Amino acid sequence: MKQFFVFLRKELLESRRNFKWIWLPIVFILFGISEPLTAYYMPDILDAVGNLPEGAVIEIPPPSSQEVLLAVISQYSTLGVLVIVLGFMGTVAGERKNGSAALVLVKPVSYFSYILSKWTAAIILVEVSYVIGMVASWYYINILFDGIAVSDFIQALLAYGIWLSFIVTLTIFFSSLTSSPGLAAFSTIGLSIFITFLSSMLSSQLKWSPSQIPSYVTEILGKGNWSTDLTLTLIVTLGMVILIMAAAPLLFKRLFS
Repeated sequence: MKQFFVFLRKELLESRRNFKWIWLPIVFILFGISEPLTAYYMPDILDAVGNLPEGAVIEIPPPSSQEVLLAVISQYSTLGVLVIVLGFMGTVAGERKNGSAALVLVKPVSYFSYILSKWTAAIILVEVSYVIGMVASWYYINILFDGIAVSDFIQALLAYGIWLSFIVTLTIFFSSLTSSPGLAAFSTIGLSIFITFLSSMLSSQLKWSPSQIPSYVTEILGKGNWSTDLTLTLIVTLGMVILIMAAAPLLFKRLFS
């Protein structure tokens, strides 16, 4: 465990030097506040740039608070996931490519500690950025709209955070299998799209698939309902994360040796 904490401190320090602790939270905050502000000021925006005939009146029914927060989560599901993958695709692959991994692993160090420390550092950074972004979104929603119950917000926050953790896990996993960051990013995005597509086509058979989490979050915000299926989905997702992170060091060692 001592090696793990040494590697973890190194990864957190490197993230700070690369300014990830600055730009990643800022990106998530921008995603979080852009939807509430856009939804609230949309009539004014259209009135200013719509070039409508004189006397025309724009009447857009204001969205509910739940719809705005779901739009924020949709942003995280697309642009947010892309930012995460691009930000961490070179976590292991980049070090293999530039040779720094060889300098570290030539010493008697644990491959498990090496990979797990990178995954842990990525999870910490992503989850902190995600929570900050969601809280910023919730703050503006409560100011501009009716507001969302604290219990519903926390449940949605926790559930969707597991999905982002799954994306981070896939990114680190594929990054450990190749020396090409681009290939790691392509594999992660491709697999996540495939899982999402397959789960949507076979929603009843794959109701415990990790990609079903966003739909269960919709149910939480729409009905205030935390279903048994969501609990089982989170258990399955966390189990998959554990299995993937158990396999990653073994495969990495076999490919790297």
